[in-house]
Amino acid sequence: MTNTNEHMEGTPLIAPSSVGHPLYEPVVEACRSVYDPEIPVNIYELGLIYTIDISDQNEVKVIMSLTAPGCPVAGEMPGWVAEAIEPLAGVKQVDVELTWEPPWGMEMMSDEARLELGFM
Repeated sequence: MTNTNEHMEGTPLIAPSSVGHPLYEPVVEACRSVYDPEIPVNIYELGLIYTIDISDQNEVKVIMSLTAPGCPVAGEMPGWVAEAIEPLAGVKQVDVELTWEPPWGMEMMSDEARLELGFM
């Protein structure tokens, strides 16, 4: 019996996003409107949004992480992301899943986030 949580060699730790879907850019912009209250950078640039998967029926699934498991807004932030995406025209359903695999690291931040936080 195999453990389904283990990744097979060559399998990406972060699933690819639906970058070719017409709703992808609006969903990214919606994610950019959500900020971690402790860090003055949006969660997309922080690298907390791992995957944006959009079905042919315009159902959006976001897989995201947080900077740390003990984050004070861990219970709230997925709801904030869903609330930012749901009003977009054409979106039928939004599901936001929190994951800790792979763990978030500072290397996941965009250059913009690093610059904003003084790491560049």
